Amino acid sequence: MIEAKDKFFGHFQQYIRLTDELKSALNERISLVSFKKGELVHDAEKVCTKSYFIQNGLFRVYFIKEGKEICEYFPAENEWANSPKSFSTRQKDIYYIDAIEDTETFCLQVNDLVFLFDHFPEMERYARLSMGTIFGHLMERITSLRFTSAKEKYDHFIQTYHDIYHRIPLGMVASYLGIAQETLSRIRAEK
Repeated sequence: MIEAKDKFFGHFQQYIRLTDELKSALNERISLVSFKKGELVHDAEKVCTKSYFIQNGLFRVYFIKEGKEICEYFPAENEWANSPKSFSTRQKDIYYIDAIEDTETFCLQVNDLVFLFDHFPEMERYARLSMGTIFGHLMERITSLRFTSAKEKYDHFIQTYHDIYHRIPLGMVASYLGIAQETLSRIRAEK
């Protein structure tokens, strides 16, 4: 547990100076939560009040349209997972989250995050810098979806998820790319 917390604190230190006081406040507010493969982490029918920092494992964030699951992104080790709009507005949103693998996380409640923002200005900097990375990734994804071929979409996916793409089921990859699974199989066979 101590090693996992060191890894968690190390994530913050990539962006901000983590004082002993902030480290203690974070330590008091996080809890270790585990999920089994296939377990629902967040239900779109509920307001998202928790954010999960993944220690090990893999989640899928998706929505359902016309009865079909559409994959949006795949948070893995050293990343946060929540339904962003629901988490920040405290209203229901369209996103579900489930565990693709057995996953261990640190959980932070939205009210505890608000406390940290109110009492530690450096947390605002952390949020801005870490969200900037995510924003850049999302802009690349939008461009890829709109302006590239199926093969280019797959190449972008491999580049974006280079550490974990082999852990994601092909049907989910095809859904993420917005292409048929048969098309994805053909593209992969050409490599």
